[in-house]
Amino acid sequence: MEHALYTEEHEAFRDLCRTFFEKECVPHTEQWEHDGIVSRDVWNKAGAAGLLGFNVKEEWGGPGIKDFRYNAVMMEELSKAHVDGPGFTVHNDLLWPYLELCTDEQAERWIPGFMSGDLITAIAMTEPGAGSDLQGIKTTAVEEGDHFILNGSKTFITNGILS
Repeated sequence: MEHALYTEEHEAFRDLCRTFFEKECVPHTEQWEHDGIVSRDVWNKAGAAGLLGFNVKEEWGGPGIKDFRYNAVMMEELSKAHVDGPGFTVHNDLLWPYLELCTDEQAERWIPGFMSGDLITAIAMTEPGAGSDLQGIKTTAVEEGDHFILNGSKTFITNGILS
């Protein structure tokens, strides 16, 4: 489907996404469904292909793309390929904005792995009895010395098994 919304650069990215998903995801989707887990290897391959962290600031080693149309292209191509196992869009779209708040020291520690697929981010919002109503969440984090104690339970933790 042609969109006046997209440029030649977006369409080149679309080709990259389509080729990657057809080669690295589609052949494995049935196995991932059976196993209940996506291969970590596909995350590293996605990172090497430039599909992770394309919105990371240039000063942190990323391409610094501030154009959500690239995210939309990736979502469209994942959908067309019927690939829903790898949470690449959660990683790029939902969790990157939190990492964008890093200090330079934190960025040095976390961003390279975010881009390479060595670090897989997860989102754990849903809870029994609260669903995704963030105001109803009961989980707490209590600081004890140099660490935190988490109390509560989560359900549907996207990418949680791999992160």
